[in-house]
Amino acid sequence: MKARVADVHKIAGGMPYVTKWERDDGTDRPVYQVGGKSFVFFRTPRPDAVDDVTGERYDDVIMIWVESEDEKLALVSDESKPFFTTPHFDGHPSVLVRASRLGELSRQELTEVIQDAWLSRASNRRATIWLKQQRLA
Repeated sequence: MKARVADVHKIAGGMPYVTKWERDDGTDRPVYQVGGKSFVFFRTPRPDAVDDVTGERYDDVIMIWVESEDEKLALVSDESKPFFTTPHFDGHPSVLVRASRLGELSRQELTEVIQDAWLSRASNRRATIWLKQQRLA
């Protein structure tokens, strides 16, 4: 099945110890955190992510943390995947994806990326407990 925006909310919100932070500006751009650390968030339109043809800012960018620069490079280098980055995020352990392109991923692929994002930000104790539970399931 193809991934959808609703899947991002379900997967990120379904991870343990997660809080969902809502913006005060009335937009539906939540930030998902574990232990006070963001691991998935819906960005506001910014000048670093724009349409090459129109120059308009993308209004549907989701930022997802990754474990390492190597993982980031693997995701953004795979031309079959919709992940990208911008110079603004050079050296930052995250990838970007447009909500409008999530359908290029399967739900399973999206699940793995979001679970890895959670693992990259969770405390060692929480990550160890969750991983142990996954092996038992």
